[in-house]
Amino acid sequence: MKSSRAQSATSLPRAPRDDASARMTKYFTMMVIRVICFVLMVAVTPYSWYTWLFGAGAMFLPYFAVVIANVAAGSAERAIAPERAIEASPTPRPPSDAPTAAVDETPRVIRLSESSRQPHAPRTPSDDA
Repeated sequence: MKSSRAQSATSLPRAPRDDASARMTKYFTMMVIRVICFVLMVAVTPYSWYTWLFGAGAMFLPYFAVVIANVAAGSAERAIAPERAIEASPTPRPPSDAPTAAVDETPRVIRLSESSRQPHAPRTPSDDA
């Protein structure tokens, strides 16, 4: 069922392409850290407690990288209701001595809404006959 509420552009989720790009960047970064841990585990001597730390990083980072990369971004938390509008500030007018005609100073708002009515069929030349 379609919602009757208007959709706010600020409440839309992140675009799928941008979301996938951000998740791939997180995964790639964690895999780079894993490779660094593996190299440090083998290269740093003398072997000690930090060797085990680098080994644990090289072993467990792939799991955490996949879990973190598979978490999709949620919807926007700071959504602004669509009926809320920026107030227009009145334009200051320079003072003049000449009398001016009364001008309607109320702001004009144009609201568009969709209707569920089907559009009319296009006219054909046989309709004119």
